[in-house]
Amino acid sequence: MGQPKEDGLSYRIDRGENAQASTFEDGVGNASLVLDEARILHNIQQVQRRQNLPVSQSLTDFTTVNGHGETVPVSAAYQKHALAATRIHLDVEMETGTGKTYCYIKTIFEMNKLYGWSKFIIMVPSIAIREGVCKTLGITADHFAESYGKKARFFIYNSKRLHELESFSSDAGINVMVINIQGFNSRSMDNLRIYEKLDDFQSRRPIDVIAANRPILILDEPQKMGGATQEALPKFHPLIVLRYSATHKTQHKRVYRLDALDAYNQKLVKRIAVRGIQTRGLAGTSAYLYLEGIDISQKTPMARIELEVKLKSGEIRRQFQRRKCRDDLFKASGGLEQYRGFTISEVDYNTNTIEFTNGIALKSGEANGDVSDSDIRRIQIRETIRTHLDREKQLFSQGIKVLSLFFIDEVAKYRDYDRPDEKGEYARIFEEQYALLKDDYLTGLPIDNVAYRDYLAGISASRTHNGYFAMDRKTHRFRNPHLGARSTDSDDADAYDLILKDKERLLSFAEPTRFIFSHSALREGWDNPNIFVMCMLKHASSAISRRQEVGRGLRLSVDQHGERMNNPLTVHDINVLTVIASESYRDFVAGLQKEITETLSSRPQEASPDYFTGKLLFTDTNNVEITADMAKQIHNYLIKSDYIDENDRISPAYHQARSAGTLSALPAKLAPYADQIFELIDNIFTDGQFPRPEDGRRDRTNPLNANFKKKEFQELWSRINRKAIYRVEFDSDELVRKSIDTLNRNLRVTPLQYTVQVGLQKENLTHGELRGGAGFSATRTRTEQGGSIHSLVKYDLIGKVAESAQLTRETIARILSQLEPVIFRQFSINPEHFISEASRLIAEQKATMVIEHLTYDETSARYDTDIFTAAQMGQDFSRVSSKLRKHIYDYAITDSQIEAEFVRELDISEEVAVYAKLPRGFQIPTPVGDYNPDWAISFKSRDVRHIYFIAETKGSMSSMKLREIENAKIECARKFFRKIGKNIRKDEIRYDVVTDYSQLMDIVSSMKQD
Repeated sequence: MGQPKEDGLSYRIDRGENAQASTFEDGVGNASLVLDEARILHNIQQVQRRQNLPVSQSLTDFTTVNGHGETVPVSAAYQKHALAATRIHLDVEMETGTGKTYCYIKTIFEMNKLYGWSKFIIMVPSIAIREGVCKTLGITADHFAESYGKKARFFIYNSKRLHELESFSSDAGINVMVINIQGFNSRSMDNLRIYEKLDDFQSRRPIDVIAANRPILILDEPQKMGGATQEALPKFHPLIVLRYSATHKTQHKRVYRLDALDAYNQKLVKRIAVRGIQTRGLAGTSAYLYLEGIDISQKTPMARIELEVKLKSGEIRRQFQRRKCRDDLFKASGGLEQYRGFTISEVDYNTNTIEFTNGIALKSGEANGDVSDSDIRRIQIRETIRTHLDREKQLFSQGIKVLSLFFIDEVAKYRDYDRPDEKGEYARIFEEQYALLKDDYLTGLPIDNVAYRDYLAGISASRTHNGYFAMDRKTHRFRNPHLGARSTDSDDADAYDLILKDKERLLSFAEPTRFIFSHSALREGWDNPNIFVMCMLKHASSAISRRQEVGRGLRLSVDQHGERMNNPLTVHDINVLTVIASESYRDFVAGLQKEITETLSSRPQEASPDYFTGKLLFTDTNNVEITADMAKQIHNYLIKSDYIDENDRISPAYHQARSAGTLSALPAKLAPYADQIFELIDNIFTDGQFPRPEDGRRDRTNPLNANFKKKEFQELWSRINRKAIYRVEFDSDELVRKSIDTLNRNLRVTPLQYTVQVGLQKENLTHGELRGGAGFSATRTRTEQGGSIHSLVKYDLIGKVAESAQLTRETIARILSQLEPVIFRQFSINPEHFISEASRLIAEQKATMVIEHLTYDETSARYDTDIFTAAQMGQDFSRVSSKLRKHIYDYAITDSQIEAEFVRELDISEEVAVYAKLPRGFQIPTPVGDYNPDWAISFKSRDVRHIYFIAETKGSMSSMKLREIENAKIECARKFFRKIGKNIRKDEIRYDVVTDYSQLMDIVSSMKQD
């Protein structure tokens, strides 16, 4: 607030010592800040308070974490270099995979739009990150051009292409230079050129030409940049330094936080599942056994077991076999003595275990007996391929290509140049296991799954894996030809381009590569949205954390059209990253949880009155600061509700009630601020708050049963599986009239306030009080409202409101021009609040009219039954019901206690023939987002009439308690089902919202009487 927009500052470019005066040109650099440090700090504090972040007390608040995990001030050397560069260092914390690069590119366009700044430098710590940044700049160019009407010119700094610096300096548009830190802090001759006067650059130093532009520096992953980078920052003469990372080692002034917990809760990253491999010795035997998993068949559960088998030739090999209860492994092994007594006594699908008559039990993922390191790696590779094929079979029909990534501990284990085919141990194991599993899957695929069958059959084992490595240390052959030495093998260059640069081709079904092997080059700065399986073919190492590695696959996936799979209804059904660990599930998860929890330590951890005091609550009409009295009320509420313990830590009871929607009511004075108060409470971190990664072996299918094929359900499905499009036709004059009336009645803008605080210096001051800033004590405060604002910022009022309400400038101009003068004058009191409130009220009128004038038109398209089989995978069995009689699946995955009770009543009802929890793939399009109804119920027929009911279960029917967006979707659904039910004669389709089974039957009874 307060910084004027200035479209670039003209300056005379230094053309060099030998240049003629006539050759001088004007450059266009970033205009300087006009705000003083006090105003800049005030603006930063306002941003921090709005986002409930720690409030900086000065522009020099720099801290770091020492080796003991303690937060301490930075070194004097660090602070010296940082402040020599600029006083403004801002931290943006964003979890890996949440679009950090996109975010700072958008920031570039916003800063240009608001303030006219046009010169930006993106610094990155590695070539992998540099290539990713340039790729994103390229593919988003048209997207940003649509929003901002211009494109950014970008280039990679190269000391041998210094003419690009001339364009960077002279061009008036948005200019972005991407530079990796080796380009200026390495001691090589090429990289030192940035600091030298060069004959081929008119005896100028490139760094001086760059610095004259006063660029804004964007540091991507600054924690990976060492002291040499910090020393170099002042030489760039930056206007501002913006630092983007998920794990800031040094803290400056944080202005945004999107940490691991936020990212998961907002469904911006994949869920994590883990499949661990555990070894343990069997007492008194050396029999080798590995239980891969348990399959459900039509007759009896079958265990997939690897054991040693004596062939007719006398050779002993390890084979996978499917075995059921009462099978004797002594016979199955060809009579190997170590398996005598190993007769299977139980195969338990629910616990994923098998037991033998000798009392020994084995869990899925356990390898026992004589197990070598090589055995573990082979098991991991097989697990990865099997998990990959499971996910691929599920997602192929949705146009989503599945990729798997192997992290290996030695390049030679994948690429062995001493062998004629150059295949290392892992490559050979992969091809062997892939061929076996491919044949197994082709045999088991349903006959009607022709498209996936053809896809799987058409890719050979040798063509579907590839590797990317920085360098093969044994042969000193570079796997990346762009690092300085081109390999003689052209496949190496192709692999580099495919994996690191050509992500679109990698994500295409036409490209056979689906499995990627990497040593270390892809651990930082590279990711791919369609990594669904990640295998750790290496020993655990403290050098690279589990979280860093898992971060390579957290980004949400995309389909063949590049559309991100982020629909809130299905995002965590589709987007699951399965990690095949080289340790037990328990050990891997414990380590990963610990690393994630450590990154959340900056969050507040106690719900004390001090935490709430001073926080801002933003309402539709005004902003309220939480007083000490209000903070005590919140604290007392938490105590009385058992939502905190004696140490003010949030209890599990709070999270359970929050999830179930059963939180106790706040005191009346706090009720208007309920949403924001609960957001403040959610911001407090507690151990175990981050969801525990799932056990990938328990990610079972929920099989469709005979009820699915019942005539009653197939008749129901044939009536509701229609697809439709909606049309909205309304009179813009009516919208203008309603908006004017609403604004004149309800638009209220809060004047800006300022607080005057008077304090006196304490008597008998101690040295500690002076150093700690406690030398003064406040004696009184006074809050006053400001008058009209005469800001240097020019507001595009019509444009801003049009953008927020998604209407044309002409329509907004008609609305604002007819407001009552007393209402419109509020704009000068607080422009920002006026714009936000006007936009909100107009948008609400628009939404209301959209629903009123909405009509559906059926299309010829129908939902395929694939949506039912796709829904079998990736379900959370912690919320499963007991086995059911009338549901189309064996189990129902319920979202609340209300749903669980509803299921119990449906399943025992003699009125109900069959019912289904509708899969999330069944979606009704609405103007406010796709909608997925809860239940489809077919009642038993009476006479010749049949009732089909689509039910939405809600705990409360009060419209005040349902979110506005839910109400809108429900009204759209009513229109949708009325439309598709028009042509049905004897039978009837009814959609309604019910609180429980009793209310459902009341509605059904009234229908029977009609």
